[in-house]
Amino acid sequence: MSITDSTRARASTSDQATPSLSHRRRQRRRAPGEAVAGYLFLSPWLAGLLFLTIGPMVASLYLSFTDYDLLTAPRWVGFDNFAQLFSDPRWIASVGVTLTYVLFSVPGVLIVSLAVALALNKGFRLLSAYRAAYYLPSLLGSSVAIAILWRQVFGDQGAVNAVLDRIGIHMGSWIGSPDTALYTLIVLNIWTFGATMIIFLAGLRQIPTEYYQAAAVDGAGKIRQFRSITLPMLTPLIFFNILLTTVNAFQAFTPAYVISEGTGGPANSTLFYTLYLYEQGFTRLEMGYASAMAWVLVVALGIGTALLFASARYWVFYGDER
Repeated sequence: MSITDSTRARASTSDQATPSLSHRRRQRRRAPGEAVAGYLFLSPWLAGLLFLTIGPMVASLYLSFTDYDLLTAPRWVGFDNFAQLFSDPRWIASVGVTLTYVLFSVPGVLIVSLAVALALNKGFRLLSAYRAAYYLPSLLGSSVAIAILWRQVFGDQGAVNAVLDRIGIHMGSWIGSPDTALYTLIVLNIWTFGATMIIFLAGLRQIPTEYYQAAAVDGAGKIRQFRSITLPMLTPLIFFNILLTTVNAFQAFTPAYVISEGTGGPANSTLFYTLYLYEQGFTRLEMGYASAMAWVLVVALGIGTALLFASARYWVFYGDER
């Protein structure tokens, strides 16, 4: 090739590379504009995160170290609010009531929802109608109307006592007795198992039928198949439902407030943590003390969640693991 031909080839290559280079430059010039457009679309969510979540959390953290009654300026008191908690008998009672509620209602929700999901997974007519019927209470369980209805059902002249009277059992008000008031709320929470049941049902549909066929050929019965196939394959969903149900149980408020009419029930038997927090913050205007209570709950939930995640490696099975 001559010098002239080589020069022409290099010029041609340069001409071909120039549009590509200019195209990249135009893309770089457009990139900031696209980034600005993306942030504009995200701005409502970012504003909500900043002003409705992070901002109030930081403010409540500051208020937890102050004496603040919503009417006067906060006065710094250090750790006095936190120290006062552990000598407050009503706070200790609220912790006990909430832990009892969580320890009974969370396993109850999981067991009932898994049992119903196993029954619905068999496949029969009107399956969609049954799914909707079982899911509906989970949409209504935290409403004021259902709490009022529950108070009527378990009242002195309620439907439960009407049924028991027919078989010769005479009971007083279930929500008026400190021995039974909390358990009516536990039953209400278990009744709202629909969302958990839907998650379990979706997981059951994802288990390959070949596993059960192979187990049946090997002579495994239904109970052995459930223990060796169904439960291990559902452990990721069990983990997820335990986490979600536990957090929701610690945050329960509306049923306890409505059924006990904001008093905490007889002998503080339904004095949930959130109910006592509301009482301190919005009834007694002890907003600093209520903020301290809120942060104790946040830290406790964070530690519990961390422990749950740490334990997951020992019992949660994922399909891609050996």
